[in-house]
Amino acid sequence: MNDYLPILAIETSSRLCSVSVYFSDDLYSEFSVNKKNIHSEILFDLIKECISELNINVDSLKSIAVSIGPGSFTGLRVGLSAAKGIAFGKGIPIIPVPTFEALALQISEFSKPSTNFSICNSVNRDEYYLSEFHSQINGYEVTRELELIKKTEFKNEIKTDLVFGDFQNKSSISSIPSSLFIAKWAYLFGNDLLTFDHDYLEPNYIKNFVARRTK
Repeated sequence: MNDYLPILAIETSSRLCSVSVYFSDDLYSEFSVNKKNIHSEILFDLIKECISELNINVDSLKSIAVSIGPGSFTGLRVGLSAAKGIAFGKGIPIIPVPTFEALALQISEFSKPSTNFSICNSVNRDEYYLSEFHSQINGYEVTRELELIKKTEFKNEIKTDLVFGDFQNKSSISSIPSSLFIAKWAYLFGNDLLTFDHDYLEPNYIKNFVARRTK
């Protein structure tokens, strides 16, 4: 992945709008705003700030890592659309990053090795996204693949003592990876996902959304 540094990383899967430009753990910039429904207004400003902070220009970017979901329908669309536009204009690849796995990497970096934990985020009034992980010295292991569960089954479904996410508080920052870890995940694990076929990339929502009418 060294040929694809620096990486521009975008995280818009939830209320956090976060952007990083990553060369290494010792050289990167990151700007984030934690506010709902402003992603489309500030995303490109944050990108400009990150690039300016490192005294480079947009032509220096070699790849784009983007949080691909699951998460907010609109937020993921905003992030992916921005990534596609820049990647197409500059002729550089995109690395779609699984949002929960980037968060698992972030949690693992600050946890003791061999820690078992879950990530549980709200989907709607009835369901959660749930996945389980085992932290390791240089990463993590997925011990339960990402799936949907009913909120009424939460206590029966959770098998770990540590649970991160917004299952208790919709504004919880522990439910969202920072863009720095979107970049780090792409650098460490994204080689096989790297693509120049931008048109075929779509957010990973896990489920189909159904419009509901207010009664």
